[in-house]
Amino acid sequence: MPDVLFLDSEGLSMLYRKDRRMLAWVQAAKEDGVRVATTAMTTVEADYSKVNAARIAWTLSQIDVHAVTRELAAQAAVLLREHGLGGHKYAIDAVLAASARSVRGLATVVTSDPEDMALLCGPKIEIVKV
Repeated sequence: MPDVLFLDSEGLSMLYRKDRRMLAWVQAAKEDGVRVATTAMTTVEADYSKVNAARIAWTLSQIDVHAVTRELAAQAAVLLREHGLGGHKYAIDAVLAASARSVRGLATVVTSDPEDMALLCGPKIEIVKV
């Protein structure tokens, strides 16, 4: 069981939209003492188009939103360089991966892009497809 469950932008969007599967997943994690998290950059990428601002604010108040510090950004840049990736297509995923890699204990990343996230996260992070 992970210590932290990270949501990528699709996972976070599902939570915003009250997707039953994601709500159940997050509730079960919290009941088991697992922290649910994302990054500040991921909150920017998540789908806001049809979600009430109050719902977004409430959702974000219920999870850990990791700040994107200079150090975290540098770690993400190293991951991109190591894997020959770059540009906006991978930047937010790299920040999420760097954040997941930096936590103490076990981390799981829930993502709509398991191939890229597995590459960026490495073998110590469990990847689960939504």
